[in-house]
Amino acid sequence: MLPARPSARVIEEAYRPALSATGLQHPVTAELTGAETWGRWMRQIELEPTAGTILMEGVGDRPLLLLDRVEEGRVALLASDHAWLWSRGYEGGGPQLELLRRLAHWMMKEPELEEEVLTADATGQRMRIRRRTLGDTVGAVTVTAPDGSTREIKLTETGPGLWEGVYENDQIGLYHLQEGDQRAVIGLGPAAPREFEQTIATADLLAPAVASLRGGAMTLEEGMPVLRNVRQGRPASGRGWIGLTPREAYETTAVTQAALLPPWLLLLLAASLLIGAWLREGRS
Repeated sequence: MLPARPSARVIEEAYRPALSATGLQHPVTAELTGAETWGRWMRQIELEPTAGTILMEGVGDRPLLLLDRVEEGRVALLASDHAWLWSRGYEGGGPQLELLRRLAHWMMKEPELEEEVLTADATGQRMRIRRRTLGDTVGAVTVTAPDGSTREIKLTETGPGLWEGVYENDQIGLYHLQEGDQRAVIGLGPAAPREFEQTIATADLLAPAVASLRGGAMTLEEGMPVLRNVRQGRPASGRGWIGLTPREAYETTAVTQAALLPPWLLLLLAASLLIGAWLREGRS
């Protein structure tokens, strides 16, 4: 299950942990900046990699941090017990807390830390497409618009393992993105939809309909109004109360009746009570 096999050799030598070429691309370690200023560690277990991906290296470029996927699970192997030196600030320290946090979240399958992922961010009718990969190249992203039309968007490498592109369209709705086996869905629309244009509660928009029914609108700041049943056509609001007009708008579709007990059992209980009462009366 482990991605490497220990050789039983413990290397007691000062070294500065460094990111491998893959580690510069992998989302778990790509955001760990300032590697040239990290403090040194003093111990490393020599490993013989058998699977997985090497993200960090130690003494003599030996594997220090490896990640691997085993069926539905994930494994992280750190070949040193000196990560605590970073938290103590030894020789300037290092991102110990952030590294362990990202490792834990990767093993819990946090989407933002996936090695192969296709995402997009929308701003109005424009989207920025992002493709993260550990590979050297990526293909064009196929964008399917709400009307079914498609368009190929070529991506440009903007960082280690990160490719981006921009797409615009005036159609409002859901867009489907696909590149290889990676898929994503995103909605494009106005930055301020109508339901967010006026977010302050007001009764002005419903005032004509409320007035025609002789009703009223109240704010809960004045207290919870008392509900009263009123006839149709009568005033339906007043000081501290609001009317509820019974509509009788219901329909009975079925009625089911079931006996509480079977008849023979009821007869047996009744007979038992009569006999019990007779015996007690006879004794007294």
